Amino acid sequence: MSSKMKLSRGQLQELLSTLKIRFEKNMQRHKGLDWADVQARLKANTEKLRPLNEMERTGGEPDVVGYDKKTGEYIFYDCSTESPEGRRNACYDREALDSRKEHKPKNNAMDMAAAMGIEILTEEQYRELQKLGTFDTKTSSWVKTPSEIRTLGGALFCDRRYDTVFVYHNGAESYYAGRGFRGSLRV
Repeated sequence: MSSKMKLSRGQLQELLSTLKIRFEKNMQRHKGLDWADVQARLKANTEKLRPLNEMERTGGEPDVVGYDKKTGEYIFYDCSTESPEGRRNACYDREALDSRKEHKPKNNAMDMAAAMGIEILTEEQYRELQKLGTFDTKTSSWVKTPSEIRTLGGALFCDRRYDTVFVYHNGAESYYAGRGFRGSLRV
């Protein structure tokens, strides 16, 4: 991690404090897991702190949603009630952005996620998240789109309406004030 990417001691302490408070406040998302174990894993994998900080900085409110027994990794998802505000108004990917002739958005979801060091949720992960709470009742979130759909110019997004999770399609070049993306990070 370059010096520009490293967190200061104060930023690190603030991030860990925020994550701990959120973890303890939302135990239904990670039953049977202990914060001390999560914190030890974070401290042993400091390269994952910048992506977590970026998730937090852009409004994602990352929290632990699982543990992979095979790899020993904790799984973080963006758990903000609505699609992270700092990641909205973005089309799906670079190809979509480049295809727009006018009224281009400032960015695209796939490049933003890569720059942050996270992965965009898949439809399956999005549905898993919705089992842990109620998310995206006023917004929507791009999800990782299968190549067969993307090749034809489309992209997928999800939201929750009428107490049901919906998956939709749109041209990948579209963007809206209420559509962003949610990410995942394994630590």
